[in-house]
Amino acid sequence: MVIGMKQHQSGEREYAGLMGSSPREALAEVRLSSPLMYDALIEGAFGGTLANPDLGRAAREIATVAILAAIGGAESRLATHARAALRQGVTAPELIALCEHVALYAGFPRALHALTIIDQVAAEAGQPRPAALRRVRLGGHGTSGHETEVAERGETGPAVLLVHALGLDRRMWDPVLAALSAGRRVFAYDVRGHGRAAGYPGPFTIADAGVDLIALLDMLGIEQAHLVGLSYGGGIVQSAAVSHPERVASLSLLATTDSPFDSFEGRARSAETDGMAAQVVPSLTRWFTPTGLAADGWGARYAREKVLRADPADWAAAWRAFSAMDVRGRLAGFTAPALVLAGADDASTTPEIMAGIAKRIPGAQFRVLPGTPHMQTLERPGLVAEALDAFLPAERAASTNGAR
Repeated sequence: MVIGMKQHQSGEREYAGLMGSSPREALAEVRLSSPLMYDALIEGAFGGTLANPDLGRAAREIATVAILAAIGGAESRLATHARAALRQGVTAPELIALCEHVALYAGFPRALHALTIIDQVAAEAGQPRPAALRRVRLGGHGTSGHETEVAERGETGPAVLLVHALGLDRRMWDPVLAALSAGRRVFAYDVRGHGRAAGYPGPFTIADAGVDLIALLDMLGIEQAHLVGLSYGGGIVQSAAVSHPERVASLSLLATTDSPFDSFEGRARSAETDGMAAQVVPSLTRWFTPTGLAADGWGARYAREKVLRADPADWAAAWRAFSAMDVRGRLAGFTAPALVLAGADDASTTPEIMAGIAKRIPGAQFRVLPGTPHMQTLERPGLVAEALDAFLPAERAASTNGAR
């Protein structure tokens, strides 16, 4: 009897932990209709199998959503577990990717039905829909050029182009994209050697990547844009600002440098000799705080997967391009507004390094974000969005934030 009571209490606690509500309230109708079934569900399922910590709560909800999507005919349960997955830190894009995965194994009809339900659940939770995507070819035709993918959010207002960090891709900006699109047209794209632009043959230079950026503006029909770059992306936007200052309405530099570090070449060689698994620990411990890694939110999971899945040749080519970059002092005549954004907890491009960059750009604003590491948008997106929103102009009366 005591064991049964403990099992029941354990099951109620696990239900509340997974679902975010009391089972006595959420399953009140089940208790009234069949007390025996209620007890079996709480004690046998939630107090037994689902309480086993060998499979984490987030992983369980991903598995449950996939199973319910594949078997079909359990729409209300699918919605319930999609909500539970969001509660456990699974993101709406991850659930959408899960539907795409289900389509391969259970067929498109059931996957599309599941996608509709997950879209509704995400809308209820205030999650923005994915940004519009387009593919663009840069740098000529055939082997002389490459294809990239561009995400776009917002319909009116100044154009803002976001350039991502080395080893990641345009999705690095997803946590701030919707917030920045209020009264702006915001674009994020995959730099050569990354994402949809992976496999670009090296060697190339940061200046080449800057040429790509200008070519992209041409393809998008944008005469002048507000450029925002983080880390490697900061090197690219500085290079573009040096070569084509007339195309730059403003410059925002996040966690970057204007001259290479001695360690860059070593990172390139390590990928070539040791493989990508060996890059995970040094990269993520440099990019995130211990707290951010322990929380293992979407940003850390995304970054880990990107490093593991990267082609060593792409990784090495990017680091070698970065190691040859030097724009120090070359923005002394830059007259457009500039923002230099440092993370107080950035062990790579420290606030001292970032303050030096700000001093070398006339009139640049300098801000330090508290508790923020190198990968600013992946661990402290709210602070980054607030700082950029305050700096970048917008047409507020005609804004769109990409909400559902």
